Amino acid sequence: MGSMSYIAVVERGPEGFGVFFPDVPGCVSAGRTDEEAFSNAEEALSGHLAEMIRFGKSLPDRSDHIEHDPEVDEYCRILVRVELPGKSVRLNITMDEGLVAAIDRVATNRSSFLADAARSALAARRQAIGA
Repeated sequence: MGSMSYIAVVERGPEGFGVFFPDVPGCVSAGRTDEEAFSNAEEALSGHLAEMIRFGKSLPDRSDHIEHDPEVDEYCRILVRVELPGKSVRLNITMDEGLVAAIDRVATNRSSFLADAARSALAARRQAIGA
């Protein structure tokens, strides 16, 4: 799994902060506070790039310089780094059979369910420690 970084422009809005990525059209995010906007920007970029990869689209190159847009009430710019999805790796894990049965009752794909749960837990942990 590799990583990529893109410049995000954070702008002030009437209800907080908006975030957009000039090099990644269509990828936007927001937050009530600047910290929430920064965190949400990482999640938005990660999801957007993952979908591009899933649909076989090429990832955009990162610009070294982004021109200032006078129509944007720019608060700051941040560099957002995300881990890109890599190839799948087969695992052999041990879990309580009741937990496996509960997962199977709600999930159409056990591996996808566990991967999504792991991503959610990692995001929550990063947010809790402020990373």
